[in-house]
Amino acid sequence: MNYTGVREAEVVAMKTEVVVIGAGQAGLSAAFHLRRVGYQADRDFVVLDHSPRPGGAWQFRWPTLTYGKVHGMHALPGMELTGADPARPSSEVIGAYFDSYERTFGLRVHRPVDVSAVRDGDDGRLLVETSEGTYATRALINATGTWDRPFWPRFPGQETFDGRQLHTAQYPGPDAFAGQRVVVVGGGTSAVQHLMEIAEVAADTTWVTRRPPLFREDPFDQQHGRNAVALVEQRVRQGLPPQSVVSVTGLPMTEAMQRARERGILDRLPLFDRITPDGVRWTDGPAIAADSILYATGFRAAIDHLAPLKLREPGGGIRIEGTRALRDPRVHLVGYGPSASTIGANRAGREAVNGARELLGAPEGVGPLPHGSPALRSLAPAGV
Repeated sequence: MNYTGVREAEVVAMKTEVVVIGAGQAGLSAAFHLRRVGYQADRDFVVLDHSPRPGGAWQFRWPTLTYGKVHGMHALPGMELTGADPARPSSEVIGAYFDSYERTFGLRVHRPVDVSAVRDGDDGRLLVETSEGTYATRALINATGTWDRPFWPRFPGQETFDGRQLHTAQYPGPDAFAGQRVVVVGGGTSAVQHLMEIAEVAADTTWVTRRPPLFREDPFDQQHGRNAVALVEQRVRQGLPPQSVVSVTGLPMTEAMQRARERGILDRLPLFDRITPDGVRWTDGPAIAADSILYATGFRAAIDHLAPLKLREPGGGIRIEGTRALRDPRVHLVGYGPSASTIGANRAGREAVNGARELLGAPEGVGPLPHGSPALRSLAPAGV
């Protein structure tokens, strides 16, 4: 990576071919595939991550979310996650796995680095403004996920509540709610997991959702998965913000969830109309006292740093074809929309690199990335 003056004399940018923003599942997959086609970390591409250590968003998960409870963790390309203790916190298991992965493939992730903006530069490059300086890149792979943008719903009277309000992103585990009356807001998997844990120690729990939750008791096979991806992809193609996965797939019914439902823990009420100093209230219904309100209301794509590029459509989303932003072919989004799953992120990383190579070219003799994973293990040292 060399240094050159760009745009204005006082701005010194580090020139590179590709910048990858984010070192979660999607970002590491993209970095791996960049290595696979012959690009070198810190010479041809750089990976920037604002988190303090490896693990992506997993490092921030609550301690009681053990690896055995993780819903659908798919291995990164080229290196399986084996021998993990299902009773160990997922933050530790996956953090250690990502750390080993970064070191094994020499991805040289820069952290902690905050990206403040991406804007047009000279010579067809993008300027990526960060806390460690500005990068001038020919292509950008954005893999920033959603964890940094928790969605907080707004209700009348919210500011008057005398208790504690927190989001899944701040969830400390069930012990913090011992003896309390707790309202859990949200209809997704996290809400159900929180309820089942908190109900064991709380004085009382109440579950409220915007619409009735859909429990799925039939197996979630490949066809269900393809249908779900197709529905999310349809929204993204229309320039709309991606839907949550559970809104498409429903909640997979487990034995633990069935027991919780039989005990009444998963009895659901419609969304309340206002928050009062001592709880929540429905206009044509009861008032429920609460000490804590926990919002398991999901996340939004963390893409504000891309605002200077004006990629958003009138509907609020970014239209993409595969992973490429239709308004700027230099930009690829992975872990966004239809690729916002661990297996989808892997595939998107490969697709983004193939797309970037169409723009940049590739080292002589290197063909397109294969769709299978066994050949990709050639990057790993013996024994991995």
